Amino acid sequence: MGSATAYQGVGLTPVGALQGLAADRVVSIGTVSKSLAPALRIGWLLCPPALTAPITATKLRTDRGSPTLDQLALARLVESGRYDRHLRRMRTTYAARRTALVTALAAHAPEVRLTGLAAGFHAVAHLPGTDAAAERAVVDGARARSVGLYGMSACRSNRATAPPQLVLGFGDVGERAITEGIATIGDLLSGACRPGRLVAGPDRS
Repeated sequence: MGSATAYQGVGLTPVGALQGLAADRVVSIGTVSKSLAPALRIGWLLCPPALTAPITATKLRTDRGSPTLDQLALARLVESGRYDRHLRRMRTTYAARRTALVTALAAHAPEVRLTGLAAGFHAVAHLPGTDAAAERAVVDGARARSVGLYGMSACRSNRATAPPQLVLGFGDVGERAITEGIATIGDLLSGACRPGRLVAGPDRS
């Protein structure tokens, strides 16, 4: 899915599929969960002919098949070229949102380092230092100002809070909301970078 959402013109070339190079050995897996909607629950496999029968049998035993009407609608969307046009619009939209995030952080919390490929809907903000409490304090302080953040600790198997990092999602957040949100919590992010100066309560300014 990362290749499907790779932003054109921002330094990342979509990765080619290995399946075309070794169709007898490689299974190509795809889904529209991110490009359209998770609720569709539709994906696909391009697999070697020798695997078609056992994979089909396993699919049938596992979930008794997928909705036919949804599959036909998706097939029509792909065949008509509308799915490709949708992907192109989506890449432009998400590239603009990521750019808005980068710009807002540079303006309001330049100490915070942002990483993540120019693809998808998330980026990782690295809070300088090793203070394990910083991540939780920033998340709680942002929530008090009606800005939703997720700490990277929630994504780790051991729930470790160090190094302090934030997962910033922008898939369903517009550019204006991104800019305003980062401006609202800029002092929290900057405070996390300076030991003893973290402000976790609501902004009273």
